[in-house]
Amino acid sequence: MKLQERKPSGREKDEAAIALLAKLREKLHSEEISLARKAAFNLSWLQEDGLDILLEALFGSFPRDTKKAAAYGLRSMNGRMRKLAEEALTKGLGSPNRITKDACAKSLQLMRDGPTAQKPAFQKRFQRPHRPGTGDFRGRGPARSPFSPRNQRRP
Repeated sequence: MKLQERKPSGREKDEAAIALLAKLREKLHSEEISLARKAAFNLSWLQEDGLDILLEALFGSFPRDTKKAAAYGLRSMNGRMRKLAEEALTKGLGSPNRITKDACAKSLQLMRDGPTAQKPAFQKRFQRPHRPGTGDFRGRGPARSPFSPRNQRRP
């Protein structure tokens, strides 16, 4: 998918920052959801510029995976940006696009309630730890107790 060139906001400090934002924006629109989620998480740490890119992805006409990754990035925001991200997700609930609405609803639910508790996986029945029998010991070494047959004197 070929994206239009993003106009710099003026907050970027140098060319490296502009290149990083372009690269993360390109990865956010990736077909592979894991790459898109990683890019969204990295964008969540980039304050206003990351917020702008994530909002563009959430409210633009992009595939479902891109919108879900953008919602993930918004709920991963920290500090003062978290409140702005929550407002954006709340605004997304009124969107006419069903995919945007679903992604925003799920992210808001996860922000408020936290992740759901997982059921415990299948567990084996309890087994006692292996205790060595009498055949596992050899007759060498010091006696374990004064009543041991190895400690007796022979006449």
